[in-house]
Amino acid sequence: MSTNIATFPGCRPPVTFDPSLPGPDRHAALVAALPAPLQEVLAAGRVERRPRFSDDGFEGLAETWSPPATVTSQHAALAQRALDDLTGTALAPASTDHLLARVLALLSHFPAKGMTPDVERLVALDWADDLGEYPAWAIDAAARQWRRTRKWRPSIAEMRAMCDDICRQERALAERLQAVVLRAGQQDRARVGLIKAIAAEAIQRMDRAPGRGV
Repeated sequence: MSTNIATFPGCRPPVTFDPSLPGPDRHAALVAALPAPLQEVLAAGRVERRPRFSDDGFEGLAETWSPPATVTSQHAALAQRALDDLTGTALAPASTDHLLARVLALLSHFPAKGMTPDVERLVALDWADDLGEYPAWAIDAAARQWRRTRKWRPSIAEMRAMCDDICRQERALAERLQAVVLRAGQQDRARVGLIKAIAAEAIQRMDRAPGRGV
């Protein structure tokens, strides 16, 4: 299954999002479709890595990406439009009908003893609620991976972990675009604050000048 990605402003011709490709290839195609100034900002960002632990021990390295200080309001506008496009296509949540059909099909491969069809449907509704944030292609890939590699009925937590891993590259790009938008907003507020501080200081100097306030 492939998903058409709308053209980003000022970018190259639209790409076709192909979820069957490896994560790095999908990520490279999405980045290549971004406007050149935005690509430069993403490449100039800083990545910090730190160990990540859970109750089960070490789980790898967590990455935090920070945009460069050169981010402008133009970059922010481009990033917001690209983010809206990404979240509305490649990261758009699956429809409830698609999700329910996929979950019921997956669970039917691992029937639970003593569970009536009505209860099974209620369980599927729980799954739909807990997996509803993920795109259809990620849920389909997780279901396919589970069928081919596991012999037991999956839990919701296990499927969420699979979906997180499958669409990790796309979510990371969305987070970086969001960081660009936020950084520009912070810089704008800082500039406004500086201007107000300079103006306030100028007014105070005028009030302290000889002949004032007499």
